[in-house]
Order: sequence, then C-alpha cells, then structure tokens
Amino acid sequence: MVTIKDIAARLQVSPSTVGRALADDPRISAATKKKVSEVANEMGYVANLAARMMRGVSSNLVGLVLPDIRNSFYSTIAHALSKCVQGAGFQLTLSETGDDRMVELQHIRELASANVAGIIIVPTAKPHREAIRLLKMLPHVQLIRRQAAIGDQFFGIDDTKALYEATDHLVQLGHRRIAYIGGPDDLPTGAARLQGYQKALDALSRNGRAGPEHVRLGSPGSVEFGREAMRALLSLANAPTAVVAGSVRITQGILEELMSRRISVPDQLSVVGFGDEVGFSWWGPGLTTIGLPVHDLATACGLWFVHQIRQNESARAPYSSIATSTLIVRGSTCALGTAQRERAPLSRSKSPA
Repeated sequence: MVTIKDIAARLQVSPSTVGRALADDPRISAATKKKVSEVANEMGYVANLAARMMRGVSSNLVGLVLPDIRNSFYSTIAHALSKCVQGAGFQLTLSETGDDRMVELQHIRELASANVAGIIIVPTAKPHREAIRLLKMLPHVQLIRRQAAIGDQFFGIDDTKALYEATDHLVQLGHRRIAYIGGPDDLPTGAARLQGYQKALDALSRNGRAGPEHVRLGSPGSVEFGREAMRALLSLANAPTAVVAGSVRITQGILEELMSRRISVPDQLSVVGFGDEVGFSWWGPGLTTIGLPVHDLATACGLWFVHQIRQNESARAPYSSIATSTLIVRGSTCALGTAQRERAPLSRSKSPA
C-alpha cells in the first residue's frame, strides 16, 4: 500500500509537507497541494481513515439520515445532495431509519465514530436523547422535518400552506365532504399538513362538512396504508366526494385502490395528490397534485451546509429556509355537480372479480 512517505520520497519533500497538503492545510501553497494531489492519484494513494480518526481529523464524509429511500421524494433528495457535496470535495453516505428511533440512534453513533464532517437528517417522530446529544456535538442540519430538541438549523417546505391550498381548491369547486389521508400528527410534517387541511375547512358550515371519520392518519411511507385508508373511506355511508393525500407513497396507494375499484375520477371522486411523480401527469385524466421543489430545496441545503462545515464555527447561529409548494391543477378534480351530489354512495362500487 502506498504511504505518505512514498509520496514524499517521489517528490523529495518531507512526509509532514505531504500530510499537510493532503489535509488542505492553509500553510501549504496551492501549487504544492496540486502537485501532491497529482502524484498521490498517480501512485494510487488511499488515505488511512483510521489514522485520521485517531488524530481527531474529520473525514470528508457527510452523513444523510432519512426514513425510506424507496420513497422517490427522499431518493431525489439523496441524489441532489450527493451531487452537491461531491462538487465540494465531500462524499455522501446514506443511512435509512425506517422511522425507527433506535435504528436512527445506531446510525448516528456509527457516523459520529467515523468522524463525519457533518450530518443532514430527516428525524424520526421522537429522536432518542442520546441521538440528540451526539448530533449537537457535530455540524448538522434538519431537512423536511423539524424537531426543536435537535436544533434550529432547518430546510423545509411550508406544509400547512401546501395542504391548505390543495383543500381550498376542492372547497372552491363546491366539495364539502373532503377526506384527508396523511401521516401521523406526531411527525412535524404530519401535524402541519393536517392543520392546513383543517384550516381550509374551517370557513365551511359544519352541516354536510367532512368529519373526523373522513381523516385517516398512518404511515406516510406506506402504499398499503394509502390503499386501506381509501378503501375504508369508500365504505362510509357519507363517503367523500373528494380526497387529498399527505404524502407521495399515500398518493400511490390511493390511485392503486381507485383503479382496482374502477372508480371514475373525477366524475365519482375528485383527487389531489402529493408530489409530482413521473406518471402523475398522465395518470387517468392527469393528477391534480401538490408540486414540491424537492431538488432545489436539497441543493440549497447542501450548498449551505458545505459552507457551514468549511467555516468551522463553534457557535452555530439559528437558520431556517422554508420553500413553498405549487398546486398543479389537472383533470382529476372538477366542480361538484348535481349528478354527483345525487349519485349512489361510493361504498356500492365493487372491486372487479
């Protein structure tokens, strides 16, 4: 294995000079750093991470801790962040928690032990206090979800406004029994989205308005939950005339259930999805949905975070950046007409044999 001493011998300089050049030490000139880097690459030198850790030197790794990479919402974030930090000389390492606080703790412990340069995290509903303690010892930023106990550096979306606009769109079309299927309200995003939905209904008379039975909360990353919730809503005697989704995977579940039951959208049910996935624009009549600036948000977060790491400030000032969504209106929503008001309940629709 090629060592720093081998590179030093080739360049006829001291090993300490080579070590400092590879560590981007400001005492070494740019020309020397460039020459050392070229020779190191030519000789196939690989930095000894264990030795760097023993010296207390941070690695070039940036940890990304998120719930579910199968969710394209998060895979888009991972891709954007990877490109962003790579351009700054860092490498992204991915950890998936499944929204389990103990798995989250395990990943944070491992990242801390590897002396990562920092951690970008989409936290679970109730992070373990040890996870919070470890995060506060490292540069970190919260993305999408915000837990006050972790800190006050955050990049996210205005979830309340997003769901308000989606629900209000249906209200303006004359709908009153508007169902909502979303994530649990113990998650910051789940609580904010539920609040937006409820706020849009507040101006309506309670007579004929959606009630608690029209709200279904569960795993935001579960397609099956979306299907089960939609199935339950369709069976109500006062079945909804419209439904709003609170996550990408829930949207997929809703669409699958409606297709399996041959529910006509929007004639029998108006639908507003969450996120603008590939295929949503041509699903059925085209899905009206909440467009999210996920790529731009992740890129902004990555650029800001890399800058913070390089500043190496001991005191980290509070910072938050809130992006806004866009309601994309397509063919899956329409005005509530007389025929729809008088139609038989959706619970009578049957799944194909």
